[in-house]
Amino acid sequence: MFPVHRPRRLRRTPMMRDMVRETHLRPEDFVYPLFVQETSPKPEPIQAMPGQSRHTIDSLVAEVEKSAEAGLKAVLLFGIPKEKDEQGTGAFIDDGIVQKAVRAIKEKKLPIAVITDVCMCEYTSHGHCGEIVDGDVHNDKSLELITRTAVSQARAGADIVAPSDMMDGRVGAIRGALDEAGFDQVAILSYAAKYASAFYGPFREAAGSAPQFGDRQSYQMDPANVLEALKEVDTDIAEGADMVMVKPALAYLDVIRAVRERTNLPVAAYNVSGEYAMIEFAAKAGVLDRDRIIREVLLSIKRAGADLILTYHSLEMAQKLK
Repeated sequence: MFPVHRPRRLRRTPMMRDMVRETHLRPEDFVYPLFVQETSPKPEPIQAMPGQSRHTIDSLVAEVEKSAEAGLKAVLLFGIPKEKDEQGTGAFIDDGIVQKAVRAIKEKKLPIAVITDVCMCEYTSHGHCGEIVDGDVHNDKSLELITRTAVSQARAGADIVAPSDMMDGRVGAIRGALDEAGFDQVAILSYAAKYASAFYGPFREAAGSAPQFGDRQSYQMDPANVLEALKEVDTDIAEGADMVMVKPALAYLDVIRAVRERTNLPVAAYNVSGEYAMIEFAAKAGVLDRDRIIREVLLSIKRAGADLILTYHSLEMAQKLK
């Protein structure tokens, strides 16, 4: 007997497919990562990330204005200082590049949240995410620098701080420091499960943050582990995280799903620079349909359970979806 159920009935026309579609992309699903630098008087295109730039403050503000107009609700800022040192002091000084950029955006009174990346690797001369002691990143000494950075960014006007360093105890330390400084309403988006991934290559060119020795495997997560990611998520939630993130996204869809099933907090996923670059260069080579693949990748991340998707395609997608 021929099957009674014919699933193709509901796939027959665009209208039918739209009506029963399970997963939808909206502008408010996306967070737009942006680079701001004080190393050049004009924006600098990032060769490894076609279509992206290291912005000046003026060009950054213009990009944020376009983002708000397109319906995006948040941007994430990475800073590239003119000078670096052993402790990464450019990350937490009041006139640091990110602090100045936050103030410039806030002056425009745009309906968009400003998230600031809290890490040291863009600011340290050695390229690691904390303070070096005896040739290694010292966890607890690094927390002092990280918390100073978070408080400085909150003082500049950041709505959300996002620690990405993967030091143990960082969320609790930041929460305590923010509360003590009077910033109890500033939220924490924790890079809870950040893997030691090869997909970060283009970002390191963009931010000039490649380690000058060794690697980050002693503090970023082993790509083989999922249970460890859940432990990291549990720990960060217990320490006061308001949202948790999985990074990268595309190669870690199973982790996104596991985290989604673990918590009722908002879950973010970072569609990172290498994932972005693969699409852009493959499309340039003519081997895939760029628009379709972007949408398919972002749908897969949302379908896996992400509430928020950090992607360099944010503005483009928001403009198309608006």
